[in-house]
Amino acid sequence: MKFALAGLTVLIVALGLPGVARAGDDIPGRTVASLLDHARRNNPEYASMRHEAEAARERVTPAGALPDPRFRVELMDLTRMGEQNPTLLPGRVGSTKYTVSQEIPWFGKRDLKREIAELDADGARGRAYGAWAEIAARLKAAHARLYLLRHNERITREILDLTARLEQTAQARYAGGLGMQQDVIRAQVEQTAMRNDLIMLENEGRMLRARVNMLLSRPAGAPLAEPEALSPLPAPARLDHAALEERVRGGNPRLFAEDAAILSAEKKRELAYKERYPDFMLGVTPVQYRNSIKEWELMVEFNIPLRQDSRRAMERESEAMLAAARARREATANQVLSELAENLSGIEAARRAETLAGTSLLPQAGLTFDSALAAYENGQVDFATLLEAQQQIRKARLAQVKAQSEARIRLAEIERLLGEDL
Repeated sequence: MKFALAGLTVLIVALGLPGVARAGDDIPGRTVASLLDHARRNNPEYASMRHEAEAARERVTPAGALPDPRFRVELMDLTRMGEQNPTLLPGRVGSTKYTVSQEIPWFGKRDLKREIAELDADGARGRAYGAWAEIAARLKAAHARLYLLRHNERITREILDLTARLEQTAQARYAGGLGMQQDVIRAQVEQTAMRNDLIMLENEGRMLRARVNMLLSRPAGAPLAEPEALSPLPAPARLDHAALEERVRGGNPRLFAEDAAILSAEKKRELAYKERYPDFMLGVTPVQYRNSIKEWELMVEFNIPLRQDSRRAMERESEAMLAAARARREATANQVLSELAENLSGIEAARRAETLAGTSLLPQAGLTFDSALAAYENGQVDFATLLEAQQQIRKARLAQVKAQSEARIRLAEIERLLGEDL
């Protein structure tokens, strides 16, 4: 019995049934890919957009189908000229008509309705792609910000330890009559300020993780792995403005949806003009007398498009909707291309800032601090100068990490506009 239970447990784990965690499952957050994979499977907003796109695709077939045929039975002369009591038996009434009729729209209307449904389905698919691109961009940006917070906290703690050592140096100088008590107090004040910064960073990290968990459809307090590294930036040649603008025009999900909306509006306008013409109803009627069919009737019916004023109003409405779709597409294109230029400029500025911080600002800050520390120990500069040099190191290191994070956030926005990864 124990063996059977153990075997069943192994089978359940192997099948990956809901509610059973696998031993190899990792907590998301270590890489951007882990966040995206989890969101792709679990994000409810993306799931709803996918289902809406599937529903729109299923509307295509009924949109182009003929209406269901109709069947009608008419019992004529229930008393057979007063010779009998009323009856509902087809073989005993005067005559019985069986009518089968089919409504047939004017030529081309069914094709237009099917094409409109197909274009609306394309638009829904574009909106689903756009929703995913938006979610992916938010997760990529959040991962970069979490990386920045992690390093900001690490740098702050390192500077806090350094300030504590400076406090010890100031106390030693004060005890030896070479320094002032004010230097010790200033070092303690700096440490308190940095501890307050750590509290703020911790709170910001909790809020950011809650937003990430929301996108992953996880509890707000669910654990996330610490970001281990930022994704690599593409080569500068791949960020050519003209080439990316062309790709955005052809692949942006929002523009794709707007293009589908324009084509749909054109088809709706064409359908509105076809409403000037009548729809038909065709029917065939066998007539039963007693127990046999004696007559056949053929029926043709069509509606009379008499109220042309209402049809003209529908046509004007379709023209206005088409103009609105075109204007909306132009506005979207302008916005998307403007965002592309803005983010390309931002990523270039972040590259330059990172290079400047790594090659100039950080080495200079280190040299300045070493010089200030030696001068303070020799009584040549005051303690405020030493603390300022220490803060320059912190600012330089933060500037480097912030530039790296900003570049990835800008890259995430560019990939959102492209609708694909670079």
